[in-house]
Amino acid sequence: MVSSTRRSPTPRAAEPRAQTDAPRELLPWLAEPLRHTLATQQAHALLLQAPPGVGQFDFAVELARAWLCETPQDQRRVPGREGLACGHCSSCHLVDERSHPDLRLLVPEALRAEAGLPVEEGGSDAEGEGRKRKPSREIKVDQVRAALDFAELTAGRARLKVLLLHPAEAMNAVAANALLKTLEEPGALRFVLSCGSTDSLLPTIRSRCQAVRLLPPAREQALVWLQSRGVGDAQEAQVLLDACGGRPLEALQRQREGMDAQAWRQFPQWVASGQSAAVSGWPLPVLVEALSKLCHDRSLVSLGLAPRYFTRSELAAGDLDQLTAWAAQLRRHARVAEHPFSAGLAVEALMLGGRF
Repeated sequence: MVSSTRRSPTPRAAEPRAQTDAPRELLPWLAEPLRHTLATQQAHALLLQAPPGVGQFDFAVELARAWLCETPQDQRRVPGREGLACGHCSSCHLVDERSHPDLRLLVPEALRAEAGLPVEEGGSDAEGEGRKRKPSREIKVDQVRAALDFAELTAGRARLKVLLLHPAEAMNAVAANALLKTLEEPGALRFVLSCGSTDSLLPTIRSRCQAVRLLPPAREQALVWLQSRGVGDAQEAQVLLDACGGRPLEALQRQREGMDAQAWRQFPQWVASGQSAAVSGWPLPVLVEALSKLCHDRSLVSLGLAPRYFTRSELAAGDLDQLTAWAAQLRRHARVAEHPFSAGLAVEALMLGGRF
């Protein structure tokens, strides 16, 4: 499930727990890739690449936890976590609470709550009218500089310090350049850069990291896990997992947002008839993504290929020129889905755009 070579909708909020509690549950498909990565690590910086919804943030945190764990390696014998962080020591507890003095999590403002960090109050907008601006989805240069100041301090508990960036592609160009010098001369600092795609990262950053690729879990393992989290029966879990391209955390999130198997199966018909009311409760980015998947599968069916997200019986073939134009339109909508002028009008326009 993981390979390691030399080069480059969902984090979850941390839940406080007592130091005497059982270790935090590890996603079952992460244990073996974690052991492999820890055993084959050669560089001070790891660049973790994984599709959203398979646990890349959890993986990155577990790497940091293992590096900082205070239990000797030969005594880490908790069932299922052999060779990984013990989950019991003070250091593991501090990582859970996001208060370890030798760990710095660097995430965009918009992801702080999901990463288990305190949410900072947003500032006023540029017009100075007192309105609160939306939290940034970028990792900014000031954040990187503050993290580098942290890196220069003497380690508080461990013999090393850890800097975790997620998602690394959220760094703007100035922030990435600010990180580069320390990445070249890290001292006692280790890096975990977690990202969905390395294409937007500077080549000089990629070249200074050991690449680690995390793949989605085996289908049966993902289905069992989803059912253990209350995602209906086997059929319900299967439909949602297919809808999310085999990404179990994303499937769980969609189910919690109100998308069930029946709604997903009916979605192509809703689009064909322009039933915007049926999806009025869906977050706009989720709707744009669902329409993009529908467009993708209709294109495959039109070419005589098997669909990926829907079943063949739910889809109608279409004109490829129209489908190509629709896909381009959806990509434009995706860039502004977080900031629509009117969500209601946007939903109606999006649903009407697929009626052909």
